[in-house]
Amino acid sequence: MARFTSFDGTELAYREAGDGVPLVVLAGGPGRASEYLETLGGLDASRRLVVLDNRGTGSSDEPADPFTYRRDMLVRDVEMLRRHLGLDVIDVLGHSAGAGIAMGYAADCPDRVGKLVLLTPALRSVGLSPEQSDWDTFLATRADQPWFEVATAALERNAAGDDSVRNRVAASPLLYARWDERTQAHADAELGQWKYEVALGYNAEGAFVPGVLRRAIADFGHPVLVYACEVDPISPVRRCVELAALFPDATLFVHEGVGHYPWVEDPATVSSRIEEFLAG
Repeated sequence: MARFTSFDGTELAYREAGDGVPLVVLAGGPGRASEYLETLGGLDASRRLVVLDNRGTGSSDEPADPFTYRRDMLVRDVEMLRRHLGLDVIDVLGHSAGAGIAMGYAADCPDRVGKLVLLTPALRSVGLSPEQSDWDTFLATRADQPWFEVATAALERNAAGDDSVRNRVAASPLLYARWDERTQAHADAELGQWKYEVALGYNAEGAFVPGVLRRAIADFGHPVLVYACEVDPISPVRRCVELAALFPDATLFVHEGVGHYPWVEDPATVSSRIEEFLAG
């Protein structure tokens, strides 16, 4: 892992994979080490992936001030990484909560972003989080699965205040279209990758001002790919349609038959579709 010093003196780590034009990759969770992203289905065959461990996760150091875990503060780390890399402009991909960071960076530093990929984006930062009706519709489609009762019980415990990583993993079958050895292993890996304190800080009071961000991205004139997945309760397709409409130059792609981590279930489509957008 390579390292650099961010705006407050915190040492952050990132890994590189592949050759070609750099693509800065921002992990979600929030609070999960970036290794869960793997190579995004083999995207490193065509791009040089620069994958950041957000502060306090993976190989990055914990900051002296936990206030800097906040979503809008993490945007500053992206800018410091760009400067460290010596690049005038960067293409940026954010997955899930990482998309919230990516949109914040596009808003704050629009001239430093070439193309923007929002992969199964978390939507709270723009005020488009799924509503109860979205969850009800989604859960009805999964009610026949053998793991359904265990997973939904974990959701109920989470609503009651159980934010433990074990409870998160217990609910994780809902985030995949299929539940097999591959997806189970990917979900179980979160046990050693997620940190509660980082997730809490990401969502701290003041981190989300949707009206401000929406106005800023309405002026973001660079190409954007909103990558939605059919079987994803975090980023419902109808909400991703609304997200794409906020940008002047956005393309919406809906990947059918996969969940919140599409590269785990259909890696070839993920890598080819993203590379097609970036190269176009």
